[in-house]
Amino acid sequence: MTRLKRWSLTAILVATAYAGGAFSAHVSHATGEQASPYAPLSQMARVLVLLENQYVDPVERQRILDGAIKGMVAELDPHSAYMTPKEFALFNQDTEGAFGGIGVEVDFKDERVVVVAPIPGSPAARAGIRSGDRIIQVDGTLLRDMSVEKIIRVMRGPPKTQVVLTISRKGVDDLITFELLREHIKVRSVEGKRLTKNVVYLRLKQFQQGTHQELLKEIGKARQGGQAEIGAVILDMRSNPGGLIDEAEAVADEFLPSGAIFSTRHRGRILDEVRAHRGGALSTVPLVVLVNEYSASSAELVAGALQDNGRATTIGAKTFGKGSVQTIYQLPGGAGLRLTTMRYYTPNGRAIQAAGIIPEIAIKYQTKDGGDPTAIREQNLQGHLAAEGSPAGAKDGKVLIGGKRPDYTPISKLPADPRRGDDFALQTAYQTALEMIAKR
Repeated sequence: MTRLKRWSLTAILVATAYAGGAFSAHVSHATGEQASPYAPLSQMARVLVLLENQYVDPVERQRILDGAIKGMVAELDPHSAYMTPKEFALFNQDTEGAFGGIGVEVDFKDERVVVVAPIPGSPAARAGIRSGDRIIQVDGTLLRDMSVEKIIRVMRGPPKTQVVLTISRKGVDDLITFELLREHIKVRSVEGKRLTKNVVYLRLKQFQQGTHQELLKEIGKARQGGQAEIGAVILDMRSNPGGLIDEAEAVADEFLPSGAIFSTRHRGRILDEVRAHRGGALSTVPLVVLVNEYSASSAELVAGALQDNGRATTIGAKTFGKGSVQTIYQLPGGAGLRLTTMRYYTPNGRAIQAAGIIPEIAIKYQTKDGGDPTAIREQNLQGHLAAEGSPAGAKDGKVLIGGKRPDYTPISKLPADPRRGDDFALQTAYQTALEMIAKR
């Protein structure tokens, strides 16, 4: 998953008083020990002592040391990170798809947190929170201008703990307050729906533990009840931030009859090439893949594999461009380290890192670059790894112009015939799928 580096450069302002001289300076003299490889650690120890003894307020040693380690790792690239025990626990919850929370799907629109839909049976659904509600405060803290990660942290918490949400609702003048008890929430990463003309729509939200099994269940549902065979599949990975590579590999394997899925390289040397196995559940069904600027990491890996093997027509916008692999190390005391250890490449050896996947059919909306004008891609992140090799994109593709960017639509409200909806990219994918069926 993509995380931005948390560094800010602070200007130090020194004020000098006219009377009394309220300015104090201590100069530390260099010694010969700077030549030692342990000199940086010695310097760090000196600074720690100065902070503990001279800072204006008492400081907590562990907080300072955690900050020092975070800074050391963050200097490498935007995706490597040291996680405190609390942060590592939250990270593990993300990959497991289960956490303590209230059970709402949210979107971040116009710098506001908007409820897409409450999860059925969740505390939010039972309390009466509705789609379209805007969450203004959590426990009295305003969410405006707060980072996405921090918003997620304040809304989540241990089961049976209370959280107070302040919500604005269209048509209601006053703000509404909800007092909820968090529960154990399980988030589905795959959703499916059978559309008209024997087209099956599969939405992959992220790759977490169990995503492959969820995919197989949705395929099974689509084939039940004496329905006609699946004519074509639309695999929607728009806004999929990635996740576990093992799950992405297993998902790609279901769509490929043979061939490579991806390869990994460490310091310029090929470590491994992952190949598909025969007998994939959807390895012969016509396939359309939807991606956008926020499709990243493992989602790009799957899109690149299907594109290079000629298994799918890819539609949408150029993807985020995160072509690196992070290995997770558990450290003593419950802390964790997420460290970039490899780059991965498409089956044809094309680089995804800082380049992204370019679809065969580009969807452009009524904005300057055809996509989200506020989108930040890997190449825009400070300290990102450089691209190596040729970019992983298709050339000379079609460009289609649509209306405005569609809002996120819960799958229950997705029209059975997407041509009746306002999602231009999905309309294009559906029409492409019908054309594939007609050619069989």
